[in-house]
Amino acid sequence: MNLVTWLQRAARAAPGRPAVFHGRSPWATYGELAERAGRFAAGLRARGLGAGDRVAIAMPNSPEYLVALYGTWWAGMAAVPINARLHEREVTWIVGNSGAVLALRSPGEVGEVESEAAEALREADPGALAWLFYTSGTTGRPKGAMLSHRNLAQMTQGYFTDVDGVAASGRLLHVAPLSHGSGLYNFTHLARGAAQVVPESDAFDAAEVLDLLAFHRDVSFFAAPTMVKRLADAALAKGAAAPGLQTIVYGGGPMYAADLERATRAFGHRLAQIYGQGESPMTITALSKAHHADAAHPRHRERLASVGIPHCVVEVTVRDADGRGLPAGEVGEVCVRGDVVMSGYWNNPEGTAAAMRRGQLWTGDLGAFDADGFLTLKDRSKDLIVSGGSNIYPREIEEVLLMHPGVAEASVVGRPDPEWGEAVVAFVVARGDPPPADELDRICLGHIARFKRPREYRFVAQLPKNNYGKVVKAELRALLAGAGTMSP
Repeated sequence: MNLVTWLQRAARAAPGRPAVFHGRSPWATYGELAERAGRFAAGLRARGLGAGDRVAIAMPNSPEYLVALYGTWWAGMAAVPINARLHEREVTWIVGNSGAVLALRSPGEVGEVESEAAEALREADPGALAWLFYTSGTTGRPKGAMLSHRNLAQMTQGYFTDVDGVAASGRLLHVAPLSHGSGLYNFTHLARGAAQVVPESDAFDAAEVLDLLAFHRDVSFFAAPTMVKRLADAALAKGAAAPGLQTIVYGGGPMYAADLERATRAFGHRLAQIYGQGESPMTITALSKAHHADAAHPRHRERLASVGIPHCVVEVTVRDADGRGLPAGEVGEVCVRGDVVMSGYWNNPEGTAAAMRRGQLWTGDLGAFDADGFLTLKDRSKDLIVSGGSNIYPREIEEVLLMHPGVAEASVVGRPDPEWGEAVVAFVVARGDPPPADELDRICLGHIARFKRPREYRFVAQLPKNNYGKVVKAELRALLAGAGTMSP
Protein backbone atom coordinates (compact mmCIF):
# COMPACT_ATOMS: atom_id res chain seq x y z
CA MET A 1 0.00 0.00 0.00
CA ASN A 2 1.31 3.40 -1.02
CA LEU A 3 -0.35 6.11 1.07
CA VAL A 4 -0.54 8.42 -1.93
CA THR A 5 -3.28 6.19 -3.32
CA TRP A 6 -5.44 8.48 -1.13
CA LEU A 7 -4.39 11.41 -3.29
CA GLN A 8 -5.06 9.47 -6.47
CA ARG A 9 -8.48 8.41 -5.15
CA ALA A 10 -9.48 11.98 -4.34
CA ALA A 11 -8.25 13.22 -7.70
CA ARG A 12 -10.35 10.65 -9.55
CA ALA A 13 -13.50 11.13 -7.48
CA ALA A 14 -13.47 14.94 -7.32
CA PRO A 15 -10.68 16.45 -9.44
CA GLY A 16 -12.05 19.97 -9.05
CA ARG A 17 -12.24 19.88 -5.25
CA PRO A 18 -9.83 22.35 -3.55
CA ALA A 19 -6.79 20.51 -2.18
CA VAL A 20 -4.38 23.26 -1.13
CA PHE A 21 -4.79 26.92 -0.21
CA HIS A 22 -1.94 29.40 0.13
CA GLY A 23 -3.29 31.67 2.80
CA ARG A 24 -6.74 32.67 1.56
CA SER A 25 -6.04 31.85 -2.09
CA PRO A 26 -6.77 28.47 -3.75
CA TRP A 27 -3.47 26.99 -4.93
CA ALA A 28 -4.34 23.56 -6.34
CA THR A 29 -7.32 21.29 -6.85
CA TYR A 30 -6.99 17.57 -6.20
CA GLY A 31 -6.64 16.96 -9.92
CA GLU A 32 -3.86 19.54 -10.19
CA LEU A 33 -2.08 18.30 -7.07
CA ALA A 34 -2.07 14.71 -8.31
CA GLU A 35 -0.79 15.84 -11.70
CA ARG A 36 2.09 17.76 -10.12
CA ALA A 37 2.95 14.87 -7.79
CA GLY A 38 3.12 12.57 -10.81
CA ARG A 39 5.34 15.00 -12.68
CA PHE A 40 7.62 15.36 -9.66
CA ALA A 41 7.87 11.56 -9.47
CA ALA A 42 8.79 11.40 -13.14
CA GLY A 43 11.43 14.07 -12.59
CA LEU A 44 12.99 12.04 -9.78
CA ARG A 45 13.16 9.00 -12.06
CA ALA A 46 14.74 11.11 -14.78
CA ARG A 47 17.50 12.02 -12.35
CA GLY A 48 18.30 8.38 -11.81
CA LEU A 49 16.58 7.87 -8.46
CA GLY A 50 14.94 4.52 -7.80
CA ALA A 51 12.50 2.87 -5.42
CA GLY A 52 13.60 3.19 -1.80
CA ASP A 53 15.92 6.15 -2.40
CA ARG A 54 15.66 8.99 0.09
CA VAL A 55 14.69 12.56 -0.81
CA ALA A 56 15.51 15.20 1.80
CA ILE A 57 13.12 18.14 2.06
CA ALA A 58 14.70 21.01 4.01
CA MET A 59 12.32 23.72 2.87
CA PRO A 60 10.20 26.21 4.78
CA ASN A 61 6.46 25.58 4.79
CA SER A 62 4.99 26.15 1.33
CA PRO A 63 2.42 24.50 -0.97
CA GLU A 64 5.33 23.04 -2.94
CA TYR A 65 6.33 21.12 0.18
CA LEU A 66 3.23 18.96 -0.25
CA VAL A 67 4.08 18.37 -3.90
CA ALA A 68 7.55 17.18 -2.89
CA LEU A 69 6.14 14.84 -0.22
CA TYR A 70 3.45 13.31 -2.41
CA GLY A 71 5.71 13.15 -5.44
CA THR A 72 8.39 11.30 -3.48
CA TRP A 73 5.89 8.67 -2.34
CA TRP A 74 4.28 8.58 -5.80
CA ALA A 75 7.67 7.41 -7.09
CA GLY A 76 7.97 4.72 -4.37
CA MET A 77 10.71 6.59 -2.55
CA ALA A 78 11.13 7.74 1.07
CA ALA A 79 10.92 11.33 2.31
CA VAL A 80 13.37 12.84 4.80
CA PRO A 81 11.65 16.05 6.01
CA ILE A 82 14.06 18.40 7.83
CA ASN A 83 13.16 21.54 9.74
CA ALA A 84 14.42 24.42 7.62
CA ARG A 85 15.32 26.42 10.72
CA LEU A 86 17.99 23.99 11.83
CA HIS A 87 21.58 25.14 11.63
CA GLU A 88 23.27 24.39 8.32
CA ARG A 89 25.59 21.91 10.04
CA GLU A 90 22.57 20.04 11.42
CA VAL A 91 20.87 19.91 8.03
CA THR A 92 24.06 18.69 6.38
CA TRP A 93 24.48 15.98 9.01
CA ILE A 94 20.92 14.67 8.56
CA VAL A 95 21.22 14.67 4.77
CA GLY A 96 24.46 12.72 5.03
CA ASN A 97 23.24 10.32 7.70
CA SER A 98 20.08 9.50 5.75
CA GLY A 99 21.99 8.89 2.53
CA ALA A 100 19.59 11.20 0.70
CA VAL A 101 20.23 11.25 -3.04
CA LEU A 102 18.55 14.62 -3.46
CA ALA A 103 18.08 17.54 -1.05
CA LEU A 104 15.51 20.26 -1.71
CA ARG A 105 16.15 23.62 -0.03
CA SER A 106 13.62 26.01 -1.61
CA PRO A 107 10.11 25.80 -3.11
CA GLY A 108 11.44 26.77 -6.53
CA GLU A 109 13.52 23.61 -6.69
CA VAL A 110 10.36 21.51 -6.69
CA GLY A 111 9.28 22.94 -10.04
CA GLU A 112 12.78 22.38 -11.40
CA VAL A 113 12.49 18.66 -10.64
CA GLU A 114 9.07 18.22 -12.26
CA SER A 115 8.99 16.77 -15.76
CA GLU A 116 6.51 17.60 -18.51
CA ALA A 117 4.69 14.27 -18.24
CA ALA A 118 3.48 12.53 -15.09
CA GLU A 119 4.53 9.04 -14.03
CA ALA A 120 2.16 6.27 -13.03
CA LEU A 121 1.76 5.76 -9.30
CA ARG A 122 4.22 3.19 -7.96
CA GLU A 123 3.05 0.43 -5.64
CA ALA A 124 4.75 0.04 -2.27
CA ASP A 125 4.86 -2.66 0.35
CA PRO A 126 3.00 -1.51 3.51
CA GLY A 127 6.20 -2.07 5.48
CA ALA A 128 8.35 -0.02 3.10
CA LEU A 129 10.05 3.09 4.46
CA ALA A 130 7.92 6.19 3.81
CA TRP A 131 9.14 8.86 6.23
CA LEU A 132 12.54 9.04 7.90
CA PHE A 133 11.68 11.13 10.95
CA TYR A 134 14.67 12.69 12.67
CA THR A 135 14.18 13.37 16.38
CA SER A 136 14.81 16.85 17.75
CA GLY A 137 18.15 15.88 19.26
CA THR A 138 17.89 17.80 22.55
CA THR A 139 20.56 15.59 24.13
CA GLY A 140 22.80 14.72 21.19
CA ARG A 141 22.70 13.73 17.55
CA PRO A 142 19.16 13.24 16.22
CA LYS A 143 18.13 9.70 15.35
CA GLY A 144 16.15 8.77 12.24
CA ALA A 145 12.98 6.89 13.18
CA MET A 146 11.96 4.64 10.28
CA LEU A 147 8.24 5.08 9.61
CA SER A 148 6.52 2.86 7.07
CA HIS A 149 3.33 3.35 5.07
CA ARG A 150 1.67 0.98 7.56
CA ASN A 151 2.85 3.08 10.52
CA LEU A 152 1.43 6.25 9.01
CA ALA A 153 -1.85 4.60 8.04
CA GLN A 154 -2.29 3.42 11.64
CA MET A 155 -1.49 6.92 12.88
CA THR A 156 -4.20 8.34 10.63
CA GLN A 157 -6.81 5.85 11.81
CA GLY A 158 -5.87 6.65 15.39
CA TYR A 159 -6.61 10.32 14.73
CA PHE A 160 -10.09 9.58 13.39
CA THR A 161 -11.05 7.33 16.29
CA ASP A 162 -9.42 9.10 19.23
CA VAL A 163 -8.71 12.75 18.37
CA ASP A 164 -11.16 14.31 15.93
CA GLY A 165 -13.36 13.77 12.91
CA VAL A 166 -12.68 15.35 9.52
CA ALA A 167 -15.38 16.38 7.06
CA ALA A 168 -14.78 16.83 3.35
CA SER A 169 -15.33 20.55 3.93
CA GLY A 170 -12.56 20.65 6.54
CA ARG A 171 -9.28 22.53 6.41
CA LEU A 172 -5.93 21.53 7.92
CA LEU A 173 -3.88 24.62 8.71
CA HIS A 174 -0.11 24.16 8.79
CA VAL A 175 1.09 26.60 11.46
CA ALA A 176 3.82 24.24 12.73
CA PRO A 177 6.64 22.84 10.57
CA LEU A 178 5.57 20.42 7.85
CA SER A 179 8.74 18.50 8.66
CA HIS A 180 7.21 17.22 11.88
CA GLY A 181 3.79 16.97 13.56
CA SER A 182 1.89 19.23 11.20
CA GLY A 183 3.18 17.37 8.16
CA LEU A 184 2.43 13.98 9.67
CA TYR A 185 -1.19 15.02 10.09
CA ASN A 186 -1.54 15.83 6.37
CA PHE A 187 -2.93 12.34 5.85
CA THR A 188 -5.97 13.02 8.06
CA HIS A 189 -7.34 15.49 5.52
CA LEU A 190 -5.91 13.81 2.44
CA ALA A 191 -7.84 10.63 3.28
CA ARG A 192 -11.10 12.61 3.50
CA GLY A 193 -10.55 14.67 0.37
CA ALA A 194 -10.42 17.80 2.52
CA ALA A 195 -8.16 20.79 1.89
CA GLN A 196 -4.94 21.96 3.48
CA VAL A 197 -3.96 25.57 4.11
CA VAL A 198 -0.36 26.78 4.14
CA PRO A 199 0.03 30.31 5.57
CA GLU A 200 1.77 32.80 3.31
CA SER A 201 4.43 33.50 5.91
CA ASP A 202 6.93 30.72 6.58
CA ALA A 203 6.95 31.36 10.34
CA PHE A 204 4.25 31.23 12.99
CA ASP A 205 2.42 34.55 13.11
CA ALA A 206 -0.49 34.76 15.53
CA ALA A 207 -2.18 37.64 13.70
CA GLU A 208 -2.03 35.76 10.40
CA VAL A 209 -3.44 32.60 11.98
CA LEU A 210 -6.35 34.53 13.48
CA ASP A 211 -7.04 36.09 10.09
CA LEU A 212 -7.13 32.65 8.44
CA LEU A 213 -9.43 31.35 11.19
CA ALA A 214 -11.82 34.19 10.31
CA PHE A 215 -11.71 33.35 6.58
CA HIS A 216 -11.69 29.51 6.45
CA ARG A 217 -14.19 27.21 8.14
CA ASP A 218 -13.89 23.82 9.89
CA VAL A 219 -10.20 24.48 10.53
CA SER A 220 -8.01 22.16 12.57
CA PHE A 221 -4.31 22.38 13.22
CA PHE A 222 -1.49 20.95 15.29
CA ALA A 223 0.54 23.33 17.45
CA ALA A 224 3.15 23.18 20.16
CA PRO A 225 2.02 24.53 23.55
CA THR A 226 4.15 27.65 23.09
CA MET A 227 2.25 28.42 19.88
CA VAL A 228 -1.10 27.88 21.57
CA LYS A 229 -0.07 30.27 24.33
CA ARG A 230 0.94 32.99 21.87
CA LEU A 231 -2.21 32.53 19.83
CA ALA A 232 -4.45 32.68 22.91
CA ASP A 233 -2.71 35.83 24.12
CA ALA A 234 -3.24 37.47 20.73
CA ALA A 235 -6.88 36.38 20.52
CA LEU A 236 -7.70 37.66 24.00
CA ALA A 237 -5.90 40.95 23.38
CA LYS A 238 -7.85 41.55 20.16
CA GLY A 239 -11.13 40.03 21.27
CA ALA A 240 -10.93 37.69 18.25
CA ALA A 241 -13.47 34.86 18.23
CA ALA A 242 -11.74 32.57 15.68
CA PRO A 243 -15.10 31.58 14.11
CA GLY A 244 -13.60 29.10 11.66
CA LEU A 245 -11.79 27.05 14.30
CA GLN A 246 -12.81 23.43 14.76
CA THR A 247 -9.93 21.94 16.76
CA ILE A 248 -6.48 22.81 18.05
CA VAL A 249 -4.48 19.65 18.66
CA TYR A 250 -1.60 20.43 20.97
CA GLY A 251 1.38 18.32 21.96
CA GLY A 252 5.14 18.04 21.76
CA GLY A 253 5.79 19.48 25.22
CA PRO A 254 4.12 20.28 28.52
CA MET A 255 0.99 22.44 28.47
CA TYR A 256 0.95 24.16 31.83
CA ALA A 257 -2.37 24.52 33.61
CA ALA A 258 -2.39 28.33 33.52
CA ASP A 259 -1.75 28.36 29.77
CA LEU A 260 -4.49 25.79 29.13
CA GLU A 261 -7.01 27.79 31.13
CA ARG A 262 -6.13 30.92 29.14
CA ALA A 263 -6.42 29.07 25.81
CA THR A 264 -9.83 27.72 26.85
CA ARG A 265 -10.98 31.26 27.64
CA ALA A 266 -9.88 32.32 24.18
CA PHE A 267 -11.21 29.41 22.11
CA GLY A 268 -13.67 27.49 24.25
CA HIS A 269 -13.60 23.71 24.40
CA ARG A 270 -11.96 23.27 21.03
CA LEU A 271 -8.66 21.89 22.26
CA ALA A 272 -7.45 18.30 22.21
CA GLN A 273 -4.12 16.96 23.42
CA ILE A 274 -2.04 14.19 21.93
CA TYR A 275 1.07 12.53 23.31
CA GLY A 276 3.34 10.79 20.86
CA GLN A 277 6.92 10.63 19.68
CA GLY A 278 8.58 10.42 16.31
CA GLU A 279 9.07 6.74 17.14
CA SER A 280 5.29 6.32 17.59
CA PRO A 281 4.16 9.27 15.48
CA MET A 282 1.50 11.42 17.15
CA THR A 283 0.01 8.26 18.64
CA ILE A 284 0.41 7.13 22.23
CA THR A 285 -2.41 8.79 24.17
CA ALA A 286 -5.05 11.45 23.56
CA LEU A 287 -7.11 13.77 25.76
CA SER A 288 -10.17 14.57 23.68
CA LYS A 289 -12.20 17.77 23.45
CA ALA A 290 -14.91 15.99 25.42
CA HIS A 291 -12.46 15.29 28.24
CA HIS A 292 -11.39 18.94 28.24
CA ALA A 293 -15.01 20.06 28.44
CA ASP A 294 -16.11 17.62 31.16
CA ALA A 295 -15.78 20.17 33.98
CA ALA A 296 -18.38 18.35 36.10
CA HIS A 297 -16.14 15.32 36.54
CA PRO A 298 -14.75 15.19 40.11
CA ARG A 299 -11.21 14.64 38.81
CA HIS A 300 -11.42 17.10 35.94
CA ARG A 301 -8.34 19.11 36.93
CA GLU A 302 -6.28 15.95 37.38
CA ARG A 303 -7.38 14.78 33.94
CA LEU A 304 -6.39 18.09 32.38
CA ALA A 305 -2.92 17.56 33.85
CA SER A 306 -2.74 14.15 32.18
CA VAL A 307 -2.09 13.27 28.54
CA GLY A 308 -5.28 11.25 28.30
CA ILE A 309 -5.98 7.62 27.57
CA PRO A 310 -4.18 5.28 25.16
CA HIS A 311 -5.01 5.42 21.47
CA CYS A 312 -7.04 2.46 20.33
CA VAL A 313 -4.30 1.36 17.90
CA VAL A 314 -1.64 0.87 20.60
CA GLU A 315 -1.05 -0.91 23.87
CA VAL A 316 0.47 1.42 26.47
CA THR A 317 1.98 0.20 29.73
CA VAL A 318 4.08 1.64 32.55
CA ARG A 319 7.02 -0.59 33.51
CA ASP A 320 9.90 -0.73 35.95
CA ALA A 321 13.54 -1.10 34.89
CA ASP A 322 13.18 -4.90 34.81
CA GLY A 323 10.23 -4.75 32.43
CA ARG A 324 7.55 -5.54 35.00
CA GLY A 325 4.21 -3.82 34.50
CA LEU A 326 3.30 -1.41 37.29
CA PRO A 327 -0.16 -0.86 38.79
CA ALA A 328 -2.08 2.42 38.77
CA GLY A 329 -0.40 5.13 40.81
CA GLU A 330 3.17 3.85 40.45
CA VAL A 331 5.68 5.73 38.30
CA GLY A 332 7.69 3.93 35.64
CA GLU A 333 8.77 4.20 32.03
CA VAL A 334 6.02 4.50 29.42
CA CYS A 335 6.15 1.64 26.89
CA VAL A 336 4.20 1.32 23.63
CA ARG A 337 3.35 -1.60 21.35
CA GLY A 338 1.43 -1.49 18.06
CA ASP A 339 1.57 -1.21 14.28
CA VAL A 340 2.15 2.53 14.52
CA VAL A 341 5.53 2.05 16.25
CA MET A 342 8.68 2.46 14.14
CA SER A 343 10.73 -0.51 13.05
CA GLY A 344 13.90 1.08 14.45
CA TYR A 345 16.44 3.85 13.90
CA TRP A 346 18.15 4.32 10.56
CA ASN A 347 21.66 2.84 10.59
CA ASN A 348 21.70 2.87 14.38
CA PRO A 349 21.48 -0.67 15.77
CA GLU A 350 22.62 0.43 19.24
CA GLY A 351 19.92 3.07 19.48
CA THR A 352 17.33 0.62 18.16
CA ALA A 353 18.33 -2.02 20.71
CA ALA A 354 18.05 0.51 23.54
CA ALA A 355 14.62 1.80 22.48
CA MET A 356 13.00 -1.40 21.18
CA ARG A 357 13.11 -4.01 23.95
CA ARG A 358 10.85 -6.97 24.61
CA GLY A 359 8.78 -6.16 21.55
CA GLN A 360 7.87 -2.63 22.56
CA LEU A 361 9.08 0.94 22.42
CA TRP A 362 10.61 2.29 25.63
CA THR A 363 9.86 5.98 25.32
CA GLY A 364 12.22 7.38 27.95
CA ASP A 365 9.25 9.18 29.50
CA LEU A 366 8.25 8.59 33.10
CA GLY A 367 4.56 8.41 33.91
CA ALA A 368 1.79 6.80 35.91
CA PHE A 369 -1.76 5.68 35.13
CA ASP A 370 -4.63 6.53 37.40
CA ALA A 371 -7.42 4.08 38.22
CA ASP A 372 -9.44 5.31 35.21
CA GLY A 373 -6.63 4.69 32.72
CA PHE A 374 -5.49 8.30 32.28
CA LEU A 375 -1.72 8.66 31.90
CA THR A 376 0.12 11.51 33.60
CA LEU A 377 3.68 12.19 32.51
CA LYS A 378 6.11 13.07 35.25
CA ASP A 379 9.20 13.89 33.20
CA ARG A 380 11.72 12.55 30.80
CA SER A 381 13.74 9.88 32.59
CA LYS A 382 16.93 11.88 31.99
CA ASP A 383 15.36 14.97 33.59
CA LEU A 384 14.41 13.24 36.83
CA ILE A 385 16.10 14.80 39.87
CA VAL A 386 17.10 12.53 42.75
CA SER A 387 17.75 14.49 45.93
CA GLY A 388 18.35 12.81 49.27
CA GLY A 389 17.11 9.55 47.79
CA SER A 390 13.76 11.05 46.78
CA ASN A 391 12.55 11.42 43.19
CA ILE A 392 11.65 14.96 42.17
CA TYR A 393 9.82 15.64 38.92
CA PRO A 394 10.70 19.09 37.49
CA ARG A 395 7.35 19.62 35.81
CA GLU A 396 5.55 19.59 39.16
CA ILE A 397 7.72 22.48 40.40
CA GLU A 398 7.42 24.35 37.10
CA GLU A 399 3.62 24.22 37.33
CA VAL A 400 3.73 25.76 40.81
CA LEU A 401 6.17 28.52 39.87
CA LEU A 402 3.94 29.52 36.96
CA MET A 403 1.16 30.22 39.43
CA HIS A 404 3.08 33.35 40.48
CA PRO A 405 1.95 36.33 38.35
CA GLY A 406 5.53 37.52 38.02
CA VAL A 407 6.70 34.29 36.34
CA ALA A 408 6.37 34.04 32.55
CA GLU A 409 8.33 30.81 32.07
CA ALA A 410 10.18 28.38 34.30
CA SER A 411 12.39 25.36 33.78
CA VAL A 412 13.78 23.22 36.58
CA VAL A 413 16.93 21.07 36.51
CA GLY A 414 19.19 19.38 39.03
CA ARG A 415 22.79 20.27 39.81
CA PRO A 416 25.26 18.01 41.61
CA ASP A 417 25.24 18.43 45.37
CA PRO A 418 27.82 16.74 47.66
CA GLU A 419 25.32 16.27 50.48
CA TRP A 420 22.02 15.52 48.72
CA GLY A 421 23.20 14.07 45.42
CA GLU A 422 21.33 16.71 43.44
CA ALA A 423 19.84 20.08 44.31
CA VAL A 424 16.90 21.72 42.56
CA VAL A 425 17.61 24.85 40.50
CA ALA A 426 14.87 26.88 38.81
CA PHE A 427 15.58 29.04 35.76
CA VAL A 428 12.91 31.74 35.60
CA VAL A 429 11.85 34.23 32.93
CA ALA A 430 10.10 37.06 34.77
CA ARG A 431 7.23 39.30 33.71
CA GLY A 432 8.86 42.66 34.34
CA ASP A 433 10.98 42.86 37.50
CA PRO A 434 12.01 39.46 38.94
CA PRO A 435 9.84 38.46 41.91
CA PRO A 436 11.67 38.08 45.24
CA ALA A 437 12.97 34.61 45.94
CA ASP A 438 11.10 34.44 49.23
CA GLU A 439 7.80 34.91 47.36
CA LEU A 440 8.65 32.01 45.09
CA ASP A 441 9.61 29.95 48.12
CA ARG A 442 6.26 30.67 49.75
CA ILE A 443 4.24 29.63 46.72
CA CYS A 444 6.28 26.43 46.44
CA LEU A 445 5.92 25.60 50.13
CA GLY A 446 2.20 26.18 49.82
CA HIS A 447 1.79 23.56 47.11
CA ILE A 448 4.62 21.01 47.18
CA ALA A 449 6.79 19.25 49.75
CA ARG A 450 9.65 21.25 51.25
CA PHE A 451 12.34 18.96 49.81
CA LYS A 452 11.14 19.78 46.29
CA ARG A 453 11.57 23.53 46.73
CA PRO A 454 14.32 25.05 44.52
CA ARG A 455 17.56 25.76 46.35
CA GLU A 456 18.40 28.43 43.82
CA TYR A 457 16.54 30.70 41.41
CA ARG A 458 18.29 32.00 38.34
CA PHE A 459 16.54 34.76 36.40
CA VAL A 460 17.21 34.76 32.65
CA ALA A 461 15.95 36.76 29.68
CA GLN A 462 14.88 33.61 27.86
CA LEU A 463 15.08 29.84 28.07
CA PRO A 464 17.13 27.93 25.49
CA LYS A 465 14.78 26.18 23.06
CA ASN A 466 15.19 24.04 20.00
CA ASN A 467 13.45 24.69 16.70
CA TYR A 468 10.28 22.96 17.91
CA GLY A 469 9.84 25.15 20.99
CA LYS A 470 11.10 22.59 23.52
CA VAL A 471 13.33 23.80 26.32
CA VAL A 472 16.81 22.31 25.97
CA LYS A 473 17.55 21.36 29.56
CA ALA A 474 20.97 20.03 28.57
CA GLU A 475 22.02 23.66 27.99
CA LEU A 476 20.75 24.65 31.42
CA ARG A 477 22.72 21.84 33.02
CA ALA A 478 25.79 22.85 31.05
CA LEU A 479 25.38 26.40 32.32
CA LEU A 480 25.30 25.13 35.90
CA ALA A 481 28.44 23.14 35.21
CA GLY A 482 30.18 26.25 33.94
CA ALA A 483 30.30 25.05 30.33
CA GLY A 484 27.64 27.31 28.88
CA THR A 485 26.48 30.90 28.65
CA MET A 486 23.10 32.57 28.61
CA SER A 487 21.68 36.05 28.37
CA PRO A 488 21.29 37.66 31.83
